[in-house]
Amino acid sequence: MSERSERTTDTAEPLDRAARVESVDSATDVFVAHRNLLFTVAYEMLGSAADAEDVLQETWLRWAAVDRAAVREQRAYLVRIVTRQALDRMRALGRRKETYVGPWLPEPLLTAPDVAEDVELADSISMAMLLVMETLAPVERAVFVLREVFGLDYDEIAEAVGRSPAAVRQLAYRARAHVAARRPRGTVSPAQTRAALQAFQRAVETGELQSLLDILAPQVVALSDGGGVRHALLRPIVGADKVARLLAGGWWRRDAERSVEPVQINGGPGLVVRVDGEVDGVVAVRVENGFVTGAYHVRNPEKLARMARETAVSRRFPGRSASVTDQGE
Repeated sequence: MSERSERTTDTAEPLDRAARVESVDSATDVFVAHRNLLFTVAYEMLGSAADAEDVLQETWLRWAAVDRAAVREQRAYLVRIVTRQALDRMRALGRRKETYVGPWLPEPLLTAPDVAEDVELADSISMAMLLVMETLAPVERAVFVLREVFGLDYDEIAEAVGRSPAAVRQLAYRARAHVAARRPRGTVSPAQTRAALQAFQRAVETGELQSLLDILAPQVVALSDGGGVRHALLRPIVGADKVARLLAGGWWRRDAERSVEPVQINGGPGLVVRVDGEVDGVVAVRVENGFVTGAYHVRNPEKLARMARETAVSRRFPGRSASVTDQGE
């Protein structure tokens, strides 16, 4: 080999390595810019933060391996990957939930106060709405989330779920009607929400029955999720009197040092219950017209891992919307 050839060979590998590093860095920058959005899409489809994180990991691996020069619109392409990965995970979760002990509740998220200011986002990630979306078929749920929450056009959703735009329109119509018939109704101001939560907290802390009856709606529903690991309700409890007696009796041990802290859970009012300094459970509260209409108590330890820090959620799309290539992921 000539001296010139040797010099060319010696410099080619470092240049290739530098190009690969630059490519990975570029892919990382794009992924990080969209990460909160992608997590929110996956979480709203799955109701599980742990599974949403797994979906994001798969999405990153596929994104890093893509020829990004062929991708015309990065955001749309990433949404397509995360949607398809979430759909696969939803089918696996469906089988897991069939053997779940007691009621299944979504994994609660500790959210920042500003999430509640985005009314549509807060409503879409609320415990009550996530439970309504549990009654949709997987593809219907994906279409509903992408259309009603994130405002994607039908062509873009069709790319994500592998259906025709006409089929997506029909799915969106059915899902919207299904959710409208079951979603919680009623409006409440932030001041009413704070007042109801404070009253609820005082009543729970004191166990005073009349105080609870004063702030519970007549048809309030209480659900509890222990996952077969912690003591919890095995079926929903309906009615102010029954729920008040349940709360007055305590959902947790009375023979321990207990504290109740008001927080934002899934964009709405909630309480973190600590026993002997450790998180024992989370109660997300649904407030409508100044009354508590739903109390969702999560005690399954596997679902409490994110109570140590706020989880960032977003429905904002960096960049402009456009179509994507036909390159498969």
